[in-house]
Amino acid sequence: MKDWINWFRHASPYINQHRNKCTVFGVAGEAVEHPNFINVIHDLALLASLGIRIVLVLGARPQIEKRLKDENIHSSFDQNLRVTTKQALPGILEAYGRVRSQVEALLSLGVVNSPMHGSAIKVVSGNFVSAKPMGVINGTDFGWTGKVRRIDSASMVSHLEQGNVVVQTALGYAVTGEIFNLSYEDLSSEVAISLDADKLILLGQDCSVLNESGAPCRQMTTSAANDLSSLISGDTSSRLLKLASKTCIAGVKRVHILDYSEDGAILEELFTRDGVGTMISEESYDEVRPAQLADLNGILELIQPLEEQGVLVRRSRELLETELDAFTVNVRDNAIIACAALYLYPEQGSAELSCFAVAPNYRREGRGDHMLDDICFQAKDLGVRYLFVLTTQTDHWFLERGFELSSHDALPEAKHYDRARNAKVLRKTL
Repeated sequence: MKDWINWFRHASPYINQHRNKCTVFGVAGEAVEHPNFINVIHDLALLASLGIRIVLVLGARPQIEKRLKDENIHSSFDQNLRVTTKQALPGILEAYGRVRSQVEALLSLGVVNSPMHGSAIKVVSGNFVSAKPMGVINGTDFGWTGKVRRIDSASMVSHLEQGNVVVQTALGYAVTGEIFNLSYEDLSSEVAISLDADKLILLGQDCSVLNESGAPCRQMTTSAANDLSSLISGDTSSRLLKLASKTCIAGVKRVHILDYSEDGAILEELFTRDGVGTMISEESYDEVRPAQLADLNGILELIQPLEEQGVLVRRSRELLETELDAFTVNVRDNAIIACAALYLYPEQGSAELSCFAVAPNYRREGRGDHMLDDICFQAKDLGVRYLFVLTTQTDHWFLERGFELSSHDALPEAKHYDRARNAKVLRKTL
């Protein structure tokens, strides 16, 4: 019970951050068939109750396969897209109709003692997507397989502002009255871009993103995603990484790739620091990285006013240069807007967070929290159990972020400090 209470308290900042923001979910047809999908629905209902604006874009590949097989209709693929024949189109429409009805029914659950009780979710669908035919590509006529021409984002936004969940199957309509079969992944990306969504979450199958050493990738920039997708070309995660990169570059802040079979994956990804999937974001102009020699002047310029105010201990240029390897910086358009240093005391399994500074113009944007998160990640990766900080004027900021007051006696023996500053000691368990 205590772990649950602690998690819920730490989720509060994320709840506030996501409220009234739009999140688009690209849901594979395999997800709808999976036993864990009922838990996905419960989690989506929880997100809706927290004020998150939700759009579901539904795929139906396995459902279509079954329907066409029942009718003895052969269907081929090219470039991971179904070649949609006129003969197959009625079965495809029926499969999408079944999937949409199934999802709408699950979102309408309200049985007493169930997670959905009292949710009263309103679901809307419509002809929000205009499409056009793919045409003939490399000699293949894709028939009634199409691509997005336009998204009626204004109508979608209107429904979202009323608190409705928008459910969109991967179908598009032409002014000629024709219906086209679309890729749910591409459609979810186009919808997210059109709505200027805060997030796109792709719930896929066999989509774990691993680095070259086989470890899970939790956070990636678009450039890193493109590089990795080239190395692992051909599999599902490669395709999703390319789509995620394209979506972020087009303006969506973050794309998350999650495994739909993992219970609670959506909640862990949105409301915990580490998450369980892979997050891709465009950060070429704004990144957190280890300090370099070229950053020295920028760090000095940033910390000098705080040294003059007595907030930070004075450091000479020479000392700072010798300790530069301990520093992490937040760089935006080649300017240093935040910095922090991590000094290790491995014998005690502890480390000191020091020289923590954020430029005044950026202090209300969560830059300090971002830097603190990065330092905590670094420390944990290095096997640090306790992080401590000495501060004279910012103890409340650290207390609000999980630090606790400690004593000078708890400091490592090797730590030298000026007792005349009478700085407070705060410690956090990682």
